[in-house]
Amino acid sequence: MHMRCLVIGAKGMLGRELVSWLRREHEEVVSWDLPQHDITDVEKTINGIHRVGPDIIFHLAAWTDVDGCEKDPSKAASVNFQGAWGASLGAAETGCKLLYMSTDYVFDGRSKRTYKEKDKPNPLSVYGRTKAMGEKAVRKSCSRSYIVRTSGLYGRYGRNFVDTIRTLAGKKRSLEVVADQVSSPTYARDLCRPLLELSRSDKYGIYHLTNSGYCSWFELAGEVVRITGADCRVVPVDTARINRPAPRPSFSVLENRNFRKRFGHVLRPWQDALKEYLSEAPTA
Repeated sequence: MHMRCLVIGAKGMLGRELVSWLRREHEEVVSWDLPQHDITDVEKTINGIHRVGPDIIFHLAAWTDVDGCEKDPSKAASVNFQGAWGASLGAAETGCKLLYMSTDYVFDGRSKRTYKEKDKPNPLSVYGRTKAMGEKAVRKSCSRSYIVRTSGLYGRYGRNFVDTIRTLAGKKRSLEVVADQVSSPTYARDLCRPLLELSRSDKYGIYHLTNSGYCSWFELAGEVVRITGADCRVVPVDTARINRPAPRPSFSVLENRNFRKRFGHVLRPWQDALKEYLSEAPTA
């Protein structure tokens, strides 16, 4: 039986991939994004969800500019917390499922081991805090919910680290990249199948979903340069040298434990995903 899916944040990097994927799988899709749908208007969001009558809401909309959030905490809270709250209230009122995308930035990165789903969030930044608040709103308001944390997202639609390095490496002889922040880079398209798998199940709860393995941003940049064959040297630097407004977790690798236990598989290694992504023609 096909599902009626409401994708909030349908024009984003993950949203565009997921909408295509759902349609290929013959699911019915209703797409929401700015300017027509402003998720910070909670009442409009709830009324809209009642009108759509979805079986599942994929809530992907967020303000993901980490430094931007640090400079404007009230905007960050209205998008990342209020938006999630409105979606979860609408889901609860209509009795549909809700899948909320979250982030490794809900953790402080001080752990010496990979983060499990049951580990307590302790965000360092406004972005991380407002996403953790969104998680709490979803858990509190909507019993039929999945919270999915991912990290280092890149893909064809929207600005991302991989594309930035690919572009700069073609123009510069050397690039400085931080070597003391470690996570799992994740190809947006690789999330689509597991997100659909989750949404078709009644296995609610918190999930970590990333490509397998992990690396520093410096190692990721080095791999981009190696695969593309650019004549560019990547130089490792400390985070302190870059001096960004928002603090970042130094080790925020997510262990994909719950998904592996409940569905019996994990996403492919980040190196394989990256190689495939870079072999495709860039999307303008």
